[in-house]
This record gives sequence, structure tokens and C-alpha cells, in this order.
Amino acid sequence: MNLSLRHMRAFAALAELRNFTRAAEHCCLTQSAFSALIANLESDLGVRLFSRNTRNVELTAEGGVFQHIVAHLLPETERALAEMRDHVERRKGKVAMAALPSICAGILPELIARYGERYPGIAVQVQDVASTVCLDMVRNRQVDFGLCAAASPSADLDIEVLARDTFYLICREDHALAARRQLSLADVVELPIIGFERNSSIRQHLDAAIYPRQWRRAHEVNSLSTAAGFIAAGLGVTVAPTLALYQFRLAGLCAVPLKLPINERDICLARRRDATDSLAAEAFIDLLRARLKGAVRALAPTAAAAA
Repeated sequence: MNLSLRHMRAFAALAELRNFTRAAEHCCLTQSAFSALIANLESDLGVRLFSRNTRNVELTAEGGVFQHIVAHLLPETERALAEMRDHVERRKGKVAMAALPSICAGILPELIARYGERYPGIAVQVQDVASTVCLDMVRNRQVDFGLCAAASPSADLDIEVLARDTFYLICREDHALAARRQLSLADVVELPIIGFERNSSIRQHLDAAIYPRQWRRAHEVNSLSTAAGFIAAGLGVTVAPTLALYQFRLAGLCAVPLKLPINERDICLARRRDATDSLAAEAFIDLLRARLKGAVRALAPTAAAAA
């Protein structure tokens, strides 16, 4: 049997109005098309639902039973279809993502606000986690996609580079290198730096960038804001990517461009190979593709400010 929404709506209209002409008009159908729809329904069910003569249309006993069924089924079907239309037209939905803390705090808020203006009915959920945790959350289907630092494609993940950032020496304005326009590895590799814990994507890139040499670490911290406080107190300097510069906007600190042997860090979109993006997630990914590169570029200080 092929019971459609059109069948149910036609049946409900005729059961209420008890007149083929008025019921057909109510359903915006010609009377012949409407009559054919009712006849098709009765044929599929194998029973007469209406008894009719030239003057009256009445429900049969089986028609009364079917009316009770349709009274429950039709509203739920219409509600379900309306819900799907809301999702298809992005009036409802949810986007869940995992992203580096530096992305979450520096760039994502504005993008989420822009997305919310366009799709106010879609909820956006963000997990700010380390890059390796971000990838695990994508693999485990805890999120729709991830925004992580450089990662290699794998059998289960698609990795797409959306933007790249570069690195800066962060120091106090009274530091001997603060007035330089650009620095090389030789200028900073012997400085005691404030480093980050081993799971940090910044730490991983910096270690790989100068391997087999090693950084001299005066302190090791977990967060960028802690590093900023240490630098402000004169406890050392650090090296940080463009995405992290917003954390070092304390008065008295400056960012000097630093050229490393591996100078660029990829900012990547990670998705499961076997997944199909929801329409809500697809719209956010489109926004990231359009805006992320420019947003990263906008975080970089101007040449005058960096000098």
C-alpha cells in the first residue's frame, strides 16, 4: 500500500465536509482528480471508506475506524514534514564542532555571531580542545567536524587546509629584540622561553620546526594567558602563532615576526570520510572556507605595530 500525505488530507477533508465538490476545492484539486485520489485510497485499502449517493456522503464503519487513525497520523506526519523543511531550509538544526582554544577564543566568536544572524534557529556547540583531542572527537562522532592544527589525511579522516599562520616572538617592549622588524631562528633559539605542555599544537610545531635542535625552556605552562602573565612579569619570552596573538595584547608586550625553518602552520578542517555533512554543518563549513583565511590574516599586527 502507498498511503501518502495527499491521501490522508483528501480523506480528512471529505470526512469533515461530506461533499466531493467542497472537499476537492479545499484540497485545491479538480473534482475528478479528487475522486480518483479517494478511489485509489479505497482500492489500496481494499475497503469502502465512504457510502455516497447523489445527495449524501457518509463514512462507512471502516471509514470511521480509518478516520480515527488519520486523526492521529495526519498531524504527526505534517509536523514531521514541517520539521524536515525547517532543517532543509536551515531554520532549525545543530552544529557541533571541536576546535583549538586559540581558534575558539580569537576567531570563532565572530563567525558564530555571523552564522547566528543568518540562521538564528540553529544551535552551535563548540568544544575547545587540543588538536589531538579534536581529531579524536571527530573520529568518535562526538562532533560534526574539527578545526585543528596541521594534521595528515588518514583512512578515516579528510583533512582540508583552510588557512595558515606564522610565528612571532612575544616579549616586553623593553626587551633588546622588541625594536627589530623581523627575527630569525638564530636570534631567539638560545633565549630562555616560556614553553607549552607537550600536547599543545604550538609546542609540537615549534619542536618540529627546529629539530634536531631544542628550545631552552625557562618555564612550561598550559595556557596562553599564563604565558602572557609570565612575560609581563619579566620571566621570559615566548614564541606563538598568529592565532594566539590576541592573548598577548597586554600593555607593555609586543609581537615581532619570526622566520622559522618550518615557518607556516596549517589550520585544518577535519571531517570523517564516511559521514555526510548535515545542512547546518555544511553552511558553517562554507562560512569557514569563505572567512577563516581572512580572519587569521586580520589578527596579524601591522608592520608598524610589529616593528
